Amino acid sequence: MNDEKQNSILDAQEKLNLLTEFGKQIAHHNSLDTLLGLIAQQIQKIIGVKRCFIFIKDESRNEFWSKIASGKGLKYSEIHLPLNGNNIACAVAQSGHTINIADAYSDSRFSKELDIITGFKTTSLLAVPLRNKEGKVIGVFQLNNKEDNTPFNSRDEGLLKLLATLASGNIEIAALYEEVKLANLETIYRLAVAAEYRDQHDTRTHLAHISAMCEILAKKLGFSAGEVENIKNASLLHDIGKVAIPDHILLKPGKLTPQEYELMKEHTKYSEKILKGAKSKILETAYKMSVAHHEKWDGSGYPNGLKGEEIPIEARILAVADVFDALCMNRIYKRAWPLQKAYDYIVSKAGTDFDSKVVEVFKKEFPQILKLYEK
Repeated sequence: MNDEKQNSILDAQEKLNLLTEFGKQIAHHNSLDTLLGLIAQQIQKIIGVKRCFIFIKDESRNEFWSKIASGKGLKYSEIHLPLNGNNIACAVAQSGHTINIADAYSDSRFSKELDIITGFKTTSLLAVPLRNKEGKVIGVFQLNNKEDNTPFNSRDEGLLKLLATLASGNIEIAALYEEVKLANLETIYRLAVAAEYRDQHDTRTHLAHISAMCEILAKKLGFSAGEVENIKNASLLHDIGKVAIPDHILLKPGKLTPQEYELMKEHTKYSEKILKGAKSKILETAYKMSVAHHEKWDGSGYPNGLKGEEIPIEARILAVADVFDALCMNRIYKRAWPLQKAYDYIVSKAGTDFDSKVVEVFKKEFPQILKLYEK
């Protein structure tokens, strides 16, 4: 076997190994941001480039966006370009052909805009279309400058086309998953606004504060990224049961009578009826939080008089966030407390109303929590 044939076999084996590893690395990622970042890293490693842009086509907004623009020193994580702009990504998407430029600044199709934005000087450039299974262009892979500063060759072109083919299905699935996830979260948010709006018109602020505080506390309590996201989003539905409370109680400007207060407490039971049996992780978490966030550490809360560790940790987190924000907000029956007074109240109730462990984290993270109110 001559040397040329031997080298060809070695190249084919190397290519197969690289593509197999690439396929393993990008499989099973539903987060589009994570997936694009991983693809960019793998492409940089396999081909040896200084910049990798993955542009995704968004026809509804008439633009390309790149959430990941990987490379050393790049400060921007999201870039937007018009679909009909004068740039390489648009030229590739419109023609459906690969563009390989040895001297980018001498080519009229090249726009210096990205270099200006990123502070990077492009010399050579390679871009290929990203197609879905129907052959429609859904994006563009664009590489700028090889690590060894040589122009892109035919081997690089072939590799990038193969990588684009492998990646396109994963990107399309992740984009669809993201769309469904966004729709679900928006539905949850709209339902939460509807429930909260009946007794406070600054409901968006209240929900934003609650979810942000729950996120801060859950992170510091050691929950995984996925669990933190569930707690953050599930907290929006903590008072969904209020939709069943009569207006004359919910909107009463003065103190509730003992009988009225008992009826108000029923909102946790209505939340239970609404959310019980939910199958999604977010709604399962919302069920725990909405039903138990008025339980108290010493067992004096409602609706079930749970005590200590019997109360789900998600509800214990929410209890601190909800009470603090409720004290700091104007309501129909009271004026907002000063932030320091509300903080002192939360700290004073550690071990009685609230889990001391959650309150300790609240104390440590209070400077970050204060920033929510500065906004």
